[in-house]
Amino acid sequence: MTAHLVRRAADVPVPDHDEHGYRRRELVGEADGSVHTGFGVCELRPDGRVGAHVHSYEESFHVLDGTVVLDVPEGSYLLEEGDYGLLPTGVPHAWRGAGDTGARWADMLAPVPRARYGYDTQPVPDLPIRGPVRIDVRDPRTRSFGHFEPAQMDPGKQSQELLAVSASMRTALLVYSGITVKMMVDADLGAVASTMFMVQYAVDGVAGTHDHPFEETYLILEGVVEATFDDARYHLGPGDLAWAGAGCVHGFTNAGAGPVRWLETQAPQPPSRHSYRFTRDWDYLRGVR
Repeated sequence: MTAHLVRRAADVPVPDHDEHGYRRRELVGEADGSVHTGFGVCELRPDGRVGAHVHSYEESFHVLDGTVVLDVPEGSYLLEEGDYGLLPTGVPHAWRGAGDTGARWADMLAPVPRARYGYDTQPVPDLPIRGPVRIDVRDPRTRSFGHFEPAQMDPGKQSQELLAVSASMRTALLVYSGITVKMMVDADLGAVASTMFMVQYAVDGVAGTHDHPFEETYLILEGVVEATFDDARYHLGPGDLAWAGAGCVHGFTNAGAGPVRWLETQAPQPPSRHSYRFTRDWDYLRGVR
């Protein structure tokens, strides 16, 4: 059977903060059979820090709540709820606390960090401490970042004002069959190994069973979804996570009275053609003579 996993929010152990006020809950990793996806939820106390380091993998992130400062060679940025961005392979960076409540963010690491190689991470000399600036998606100096607002998922409320907080017109909604998709991190933002985007299903939203030649991860943020993975059915709610390995046949149906929304990632990046194989197409072909 093709690999998949489901992790309930209540069942995931919460590690202690390290001596610098940081902790990460690993939700998908090498031990799960993943090759291309490392996914977790990070937390940093207001006075915490993560020292400067580099990775031999690509890192994307989405701030779930709170505020945090990200230091990179080009500058320091104050990130808040809804901000997202990309840290390319080999870019030195550090995190430091900000505000009164700390911060929590989801991270996507592609390919998966390997324990036997020190999780493909190396410390580097400290970066300069500068006054952080906020993300401005219309400023080319912050072209590796963006900002998401839940209102952007409503196809009936699209406006120039909402588009102005997207990195470009490419982030206008993709809408089909009760499903809306807003791309966040992809090749246009500089990613080469993965994508990160927001998905929302209306009450009647359905995606028939299908599979991909890449791995996908889903962190449920709002609502309830009935998910099928290799003929196993699950009801997933806020905080729950699922991962589908390449070739895992999966599908989704909104199982609640309101919209369901989740953060989704893919790795490696989907090919330009033949990204989907729908069960319904194969069923149809069986009857064709």
